[in-house]
Amino acid sequence: MFDSLQSKLEKAFKTLKGQSRITESNVTDTVKEIRRALISADVNFKVAKTFTDDIMEKATGAEVLQSVSPGQMLTKIVHDELVQLLGGSTAELHLKGSPAIILVAGLQGAGKTTFTGKLAKHLKSQGRTPMLVAGDVYRPAAREQLRVLAEQTEAEYYTENDNNNPVQIAENAIKHAKVKNCNVLIVDTAGRIAIDEAMMKEIASLKKALNPVETLFVVDAMTGQDAVNTAKAFNDVLDFTGVVLTKLDGDARGGAALSIKSIVNKPIKFASNGEKMDALDIFHPDRMAGRILGMGDVVSLVERAQATIDEEEAQRLAKKIAKNKFDFEDFLAQLQQIKKMGNMKDLLGMLPGVGSKIKDLDVDENAFKGIEAIIQSMTPEERAKPEILNNSRKQRIVRGSGRNIQDLNKLLTQFNQMRQMMKMMNNSKGKIPGLF
Repeated sequence: MFDSLQSKLEKAFKTLKGQSRITESNVTDTVKEIRRALISADVNFKVAKTFTDDIMEKATGAEVLQSVSPGQMLTKIVHDELVQLLGGSTAELHLKGSPAIILVAGLQGAGKTTFTGKLAKHLKSQGRTPMLVAGDVYRPAAREQLRVLAEQTEAEYYTENDNNNPVQIAENAIKHAKVKNCNVLIVDTAGRIAIDEAMMKEIASLKKALNPVETLFVVDAMTGQDAVNTAKAFNDVLDFTGVVLTKLDGDARGGAALSIKSIVNKPIKFASNGEKMDALDIFHPDRMAGRILGMGDVVSLVERAQATIDEEEAQRLAKKIAKNKFDFEDFLAQLQQIKKMGNMKDLLGMLPGVGSKIKDLDVDENAFKGIEAIIQSMTPEERAKPEILNNSRKQRIVRGSGRNIQDLNKLLTQFNQMRQMMKMMNNSKGKIPGLF
């Protein structure tokens, strides 16, 4: 999402390259470039001006250490200011009460209902027992969509198909949640194509009746400054407690994410970057600032790996690698673990220095499917001993997988190279020969 902004900021920092120290004259052009980069990213003009004025003030008064270049020093100043612009610190979700009530609001199409399902999955992973309440009584199939999401996330679900009063439905859901021993109630509400008086009255009535511990405003990051204006209108009525940014995996320029905290003075609590139910992240301002500046987000990458990789399976695999017995069955299991971690381009973007380099790279999310089809067309013996694959076995595999013989031979070559590398590392006690 921030690819364009990242590239322009990198270009701005290069204007200080070769300078021995930061001065008002040599930092002025850099700050102007940063301001242009922010405005082109659809950041609110007043926000961009205040941000760059603060950078200018701190940069011209900064003492540069001998071991640090002016460019590096300015990068640190910009990073620290970005962290503050994005909220300063991570905002936790408050879950007081039994059940704790979370009201989800926003315009139609922002991704409220999908987020409601994702939040249920997130809370279940923390040991909570959520119940989803279908309070959108207007959009066709809204109730059915939420029911399906509840089923997918194994959360409780409540609605009243013959009742079109969202306040009554939500109040009855509280009683039902206590009977079902659910400790979190997530209420999905109706959206509109645009803000209107009826919509605001209804959502205000819901909040007054339910007195939720959290009122989350879901905003489509693809809508840029319109998202910020909508957030302000909702906040004036609801005084919501936090913001959820959706569609961060899209082509938006990032203006909403960078402007919204300053405009409504409410923290961004979650960021959603895909359609899958596990594509929801707690929003960390410091990590997002690092990603915007091309520093990566290794901490989030590790956390995502820890959440998806089975520890016992990892230990079993390590033992097989140590004994040079890594086979196609293990390879297939690893592919499936990587797929669970999320969008591949998003994962690559978490690596330091990689983000801007892959902005124009078309990462095919279906690339693994062909490999999986080939491996799944092998017998258990062939997966364990790929060296037995003769021509007739290969022909059977390509017919079963729908691939061609070149695809199979390429996979076998790459797999053998990988096994050879693992064997060399084992023989050299984990060190790559030629590098140490």
